Amino acid sequence: MDHPSMHILSSCCKMPDILAEGITIVEDINKQRNHIPSLEAIYLLSPTEKSVQALITDFQGTPTFTYKAAHIFFTDTCAEPLFSELVHSRLSKVVKMLKEIHFTFLPYEAQVFSLDVPHSTYNLYCLFWAGERAWQLEALAQQIAMLCATLQEYLAICYCKGPEDTAQLAHAVLAKLNAFKAEPPLWDTYRYETTRLSEAREKAVLLDEDDDLWVELRHMHIADVSKKVTELLKMFCETDDCMKHFKGYVENLCVVEQDLALSSDAEGEKIKDAMKLIPVLLDAAVPPYDKIWVLLLYIFLRNGRERRESTYQLSRWTLIMKDMMEDVVEDGLDQKLWPFVSDPAPTSSSQAAVSARFGHWHKNKVGIEAWPGSRLIVYIMGGVAMSKMRTAYEVTRATEDKWEVLIGSSHILTLT
Repeated sequence: MDHPSMHILSSCCKMPDILAEGITIVEDINKQRNHIPSLEAIYLLSPTEKSVQALITDFQGTPTFTYKAAHIFFTDTCAEPLFSELVHSRLSKVVKMLKEIHFTFLPYEAQVFSLDVPHSTYNLYCLFWAGERAWQLEALAQQIAMLCATLQEYLAICYCKGPEDTAQLAHAVLAKLNAFKAEPPLWDTYRYETTRLSEAREKAVLLDEDDDLWVELRHMHIADVSKKVTELLKMFCETDDCMKHFKGYVENLCVVEQDLALSSDAEGEKIKDAMKLIPVLLDAAVPPYDKIWVLLLYIFLRNGRERRESTYQLSRWTLIMKDMMEDVVEDGLDQKLWPFVSDPAPTSSSQAAVSARFGHWHKNKVGIEAWPGSRLIVYIMGGVAMSKMRTAYEVTRATEDKWEVLIGSSHILTLT
């Protein structure tokens, strides 16, 4: 394996899972390895120049090769020049399988994915990288389309009206999906999850889908988490670094943020001036980044919103993203704000409209395990935050699993 393929595999399973399938050893193709000419090797590689050359080198030795034979799986399409090198190398004599599986995304959580390309934001929006913009949109479209192909979904596609990039990306994804259909490929509110900081510690604990407590608590409000964990572990609040950090300037910052976002305080009184900003802006403990964020809220969100659904003072704001998701599952999405790049088929019932609009072309295929209900896949340009990830789970639960909402982006935004 190389680094990109190892990253993909580690996001899907653990080493014991691999060993349970009869794999005796997992190694990095770019590191020095012992020759085992009696065993056949499985290669899971990204089709890059470095990895392909390392693969060819494994079968150039004399009198024996590094391995007896090769079963090769590329995570994406192998470029013609690299493929030609493979064909004309000694490796071609011992290859028993070669497939392109097109796995160009990371399953971050059960309903969250990442394309793992954080640099794409710079390529799209930085003036110094303007020449990379068209290429980057095509690359993102290819990855999103591959995600849909992997899930066996051919979805109707809509985009948020406004930025030109969203429309261009939507049309590019549709073009890729149409190509696949013709020729299928081979194949911030304040929750507990938001406090998962990347800090250097002597002891690291992995929080993932296999951690039952993490799965249970990750979308809960921090106050509920504190109550829950206190039941399991006495004195939790006094020893938890995240809670200590929160009780510092962060709590006051959160109050100001919520008030500005809704243009009213917890009692519903309208915020008439910017005086609430002064203590935050003068507080030396508040980092400049957070001060800029508060100023942006004051500039852009003075009108606020009426929707409230939480009993917690620091979580009164409801994400617009959640409104959009709910509109989709209720078949009430405003197409003036969210135009479709392909017209939804006319239908005679609400349930039929759901199926026609969001498509289940794969459901009639034999031997394919598919999600029994409808799916909504949300892609956010520029990164997805924990609060938006949470909404995907909330909306899915609200539909009693009639819908599955998946959400993702080029990368995951964290507090660090």
